[in-house]
Amino acid sequence: MIALSLAEIAEVVGGQTHDIPDPSVQVTGPVVRDSREAGPGSLFAAFAGERVDGHDFAAAVVEAGAVAVLGTRPVGVPAIVVDDVQTALGALARHVVRRLGATLVALTGSAGKTSTKDLIAQVLQRKAPTVFTPGSLNNEIGLPLTALSATEETKFLVLEMGARGIGHIRYLTDLTPPKVGLVLNVGSAHIGEFGGREQIAQAKGELVESLPSEADGGTAILNADDPYVRAMASRTKAKVILFGESGEADVRAENVRLTDTGQPSFRLHTPSGASDVTMRLYGEHHVSNALAAAAVAHELGMSADEIAVALSEAGSLSRWRMEVTERPDGVTVVNDAYNANPESMRAALRALVAIGKGRRTWAVLGKMAELGDEALAEHDAVGRLAVRLNVSKLVAVGGREAAWLQLGAYNEGSWGEESVHVSDAQAAVDLLRSELRPGDVVLVKASRSVGLESVAQALLESGAEGEVSAR
Repeated sequence: MIALSLAEIAEVVGGQTHDIPDPSVQVTGPVVRDSREAGPGSLFAAFAGERVDGHDFAAAVVEAGAVAVLGTRPVGVPAIVVDDVQTALGALARHVVRRLGATLVALTGSAGKTSTKDLIAQVLQRKAPTVFTPGSLNNEIGLPLTALSATEETKFLVLEMGARGIGHIRYLTDLTPPKVGLVLNVGSAHIGEFGGREQIAQAKGELVESLPSEADGGTAILNADDPYVRAMASRTKAKVILFGESGEADVRAENVRLTDTGQPSFRLHTPSGASDVTMRLYGEHHVSNALAAAAVAHELGMSADEIAVALSEAGSLSRWRMEVTERPDGVTVVNDAYNANPESMRAALRALVAIGKGRRTWAVLGKMAELGDEALAEHDAVGRLAVRLNVSKLVAVGGREAAWLQLGAYNEGSWGEESVHVSDAQAAVDLLRSELRPGDVVLVKASRSVGLESVAQALLESGAEGEVSAR
């Protein structure tokens, strides 16, 4: 964080200082909410959760070097006391962002946010110091913490914004007003909470509504291939840049193909030129993510050649997202278990088939959460797609939704034991332990709540130790 005195922080957040001998002492380190991350110069934000109260760690964080605690009550060590820690964090983030000279880039969408954010960050880092959202910390707490990690040297601040309802993105953009706003897509993720795609589009479009006008440097980057996103052009006064496969897209890809290992290769076209890209990531769906990142980088002054080199060298920065690992025995494990929705499930299955060309492929799939009334149809459709893509074996893991996956495969024409429903992760591991052969490719994917990463981790452990067990 940029250096701020405790007195200034207290004024910004509307708090009272307690047990602070010298209010001119500065916070020079990050703002953290995990006591284990506290260090010299940091500020510890104490949240009171259902099971753990951060205030209980006040003495420990100060001993570790934290300058003070931001909490809702005095704790016997230097503290700034406020009515609500989340609100205070937001106010502090707003203050810091206004002080920074950085260009703020915000992105949202139903699928691909984190992968695209990681690509944008890796491309922009080639140009200037860049701070970006770690993992998927894209909510009312994670976003301010990311913004507060920026320093005087930061030139680009890349923030992923999530939403669970109307008004959420508007709240986040009020805290950290972007200059460049990117909307990837409007899909089925969280459709059960929103009530329909129209409502999702309404929420995602709050990002482009927040942008400054074109005259003031605002740029909205929109997916030309998604009608819901493309329609958002009418909701902004910012300059509009389109990306996608459409011939009208300002940033587009030509000659898209997959390498023998399932990695996308294409000719990138931008308004400033064209260049060839071969990505290290897996799956054709990353082409759209790469085009979105390229559009951002182009608007921020990078050439097509610079962008192409950066995209070709970029890797996966966030765990459990298409992590491809080959065991010593030749079994390839694709761990995409961080989360799932219908769009990302379809993309992952197609990537599995591309990676496993000429080999036996396994799709170990679990529930896609928050689909509401669409849950049965969407799980059935994913099961059917696995058969249409000629995935060798579908292992549906879990309860009712997993049963719908398996039933979809069966009704589409799966025969014998090519689709199977098992009760839990351990049952899936037991099945794989008995049936995997060298050279097989295994995709593991489900919503985060299912915890199927344990299957992938057990498979990788078995490759090293000769025994498979879920944890």
